[in-house]
Amino acid sequence: MIKKTEILKKAYVERDVSWMYFNHRILQEACKANVPLLERLSFLGIYSNNLDEFFRVRVASLNRMLAGNTSREQAKRIKNTLKTILNLNGTYAQEYTAAVDEVFRALNQHKIRGLTEEELNAEQKDFLVHFFYDKLNGAINPLWLNALEELSVLEDNRIYLVVEMAERLCLEAGQEAEAGAKHREPRKKYALLQVPDRVYGRWVQVPSSDGFSNIMYLDDVIRFCLPLVFLGVKGSYSYRAYSFKFTKDAEMEFDADADFSPLEKIAMGVNSRKKGAAVRVIFDREMPKEIRRKLRERLNTRELESSLVSGRHQNHKDLMSFPDCGQKQLRYPKWLPIMKSEFLSNESILDQIRQKDRFIHVPYHSFNGYIRVLREAALSPEVKSIKTTLYRLARDSKVVKALIAAARNGKKVTAVVELLARFDEESNINWSKRMQEEGVNVIFGVDGLKVHSKLLYIESRKGDIACIGTGNFHEGNAKIYTDYLMMTARPKLVKEVAKVFDFIDRPFAPRHFHELLVSPNAMKSRLLRLLDVEIEHAHAGREAWVKMKINHITDEEMVLKLYQASRAGVKIDILVRGNCSLVPGIPGLSENITCIGIIDRYLEHSRILIFANGGQPRYFIGSADWMPRNLVNRIEVLTPVYDDEMKADLLRTILFGLRDTCNGRLVDGKGTNRIVSGKPFRSQEELYKAYQHETH
Repeated sequence: MIKKTEILKKAYVERDVSWMYFNHRILQEACKANVPLLERLSFLGIYSNNLDEFFRVRVASLNRMLAGNTSREQAKRIKNTLKTILNLNGTYAQEYTAAVDEVFRALNQHKIRGLTEEELNAEQKDFLVHFFYDKLNGAINPLWLNALEELSVLEDNRIYLVVEMAERLCLEAGQEAEAGAKHREPRKKYALLQVPDRVYGRWVQVPSSDGFSNIMYLDDVIRFCLPLVFLGVKGSYSYRAYSFKFTKDAEMEFDADADFSPLEKIAMGVNSRKKGAAVRVIFDREMPKEIRRKLRERLNTRELESSLVSGRHQNHKDLMSFPDCGQKQLRYPKWLPIMKSEFLSNESILDQIRQKDRFIHVPYHSFNGYIRVLREAALSPEVKSIKTTLYRLARDSKVVKALIAAARNGKKVTAVVELLARFDEESNINWSKRMQEEGVNVIFGVDGLKVHSKLLYIESRKGDIACIGTGNFHEGNAKIYTDYLMMTARPKLVKEVAKVFDFIDRPFAPRHFHELLVSPNAMKSRLLRLLDVEIEHAHAGREAWVKMKINHITDEEMVLKLYQASRAGVKIDILVRGNCSLVPGIPGLSENITCIGIIDRYLEHSRILIFANGGQPRYFIGSADWMPRNLVNRIEVLTPVYDDEMKADLLRTILFGLRDTCNGRLVDGKGTNRIVSGKPFRSQEELYKAYQHETH
């Protein structure tokens, strides 16, 4: 029998390496000629933004582990992972640069072009002078580089320009240089300024010329305006500016013994993150070595292995917001979210849920269906209380507004807010304060356990209702993330949802769940048992398969169990979006496993599990991926699905994904990401068409 360690050595992809393969799939989508040009730019922006966050979180974490007390074997594993990441990053960076250049060349064919400060005509120069005095003047405040002892106190993931000011040398009137005299090198000054892109956007549309719509990076606008920025500085100078950005460790520091509320601790932790160490520096390849040295000194970094040479423009995430210049055909045609008929009915939606389970599949279906449920609960005299979990909140959250309305209408409203939703902490803090002011009982989760479950519980005199979802109750996410929300009045399910809220409120009291799979209680053991059942059916010659859609699979025990099932003859089909530590297709180990990753206009986010169960399939949806953090360190919920209509919909979603030959790529553990072969079939488009047909 093959030992566990031997299997993992030859058939386990490190989480962070598999993530690089995933992000590469996004880059590959940006390189496809049949994708509209501005959508290709968006994918390039997503790729860049993902990479920034990856270095802030995962690479920083690996570096921190190396600096800690790790075993020799663990340190070797981390170093190998980091080496692989950096090698892949270098290779992908070349593809990325080529893709950006290709897209901008193609935009030229559509009479859209980018201009630099050196390509302006008189009208455009005059426009930018007025633009400076109207908007930029006062928003740009240079700092002398020599006056800054360190730069790590500055905000990371912003665009900075280092301005080199070279003194212009000239002879005084009548003065002649002596023959053979050595000319003095011009003195130089260095200043640092932050590009105010969050105020004015990254793109400036300047007057058209030669039949072209002209777009400039805000950085280049500032380069043109540098003589205006430094008006009044004594002397005459020529200016050159070089861009750079740096990425900090995103980990937050907490004082566990401090006598502060959870909200105050998180607020202080966010502040500590702003002072984190730099883990990556990206700079203009034209930047002189002397300036690079000064930057490294002030960032308190050695010659970082993760320093990267780039072009003159950084923060490519802004490509997601590149203007279309009125050419709508350069983007995907809009797919308007569909409002299901039951949510448009005059009949009470709460009563309809009591009659039959209801669901929506966003973004195909409108998230306003869920808002309708909340709004009716806030108004109904039959509703006594509302409880919900909130992981990420939209900037102008309709969900929170509905909860506040319910509290004002006399309902007892409880919101479990996860303050440690990475990079959304400040937003969640602000909304929490607002809800508290309006009478909502705000609970800040469980110490040591992130509350990642997506739950709503409505207590009503006419019968309680619950909603269990795969994604955040977030209007913004619901426009681009594929997620299911199931609404039910089935007593067994609803009672157990209420029990989850009791568990959050009193986490150390014993809780047993018969219907729901809840982590960290017993979700993992029950998932393993479900796979064991498939293995037993396979051995007995009965129907045995697993079809699943999930974001991440990295838990070693779950990976090994899937290998065991494959060897027993269980057919396993997986739609996986991100990290995948599985290596499918290994003879004698994983030849019965197929993994496909889909990158398309919507972010695949829903978690669906279907087990053949000997011919009587069992269906589940929920919030949990198969990673240690989800199965051990978070409060997650998976719910069984009993409604036949919803079961058919879940199965169709997976089957369509497995057929996708336009946007589906084989996840093979090697990062090749080959397109699935077969007749053209685009799963997201076909799903949308199916939902349209069902509505009409």
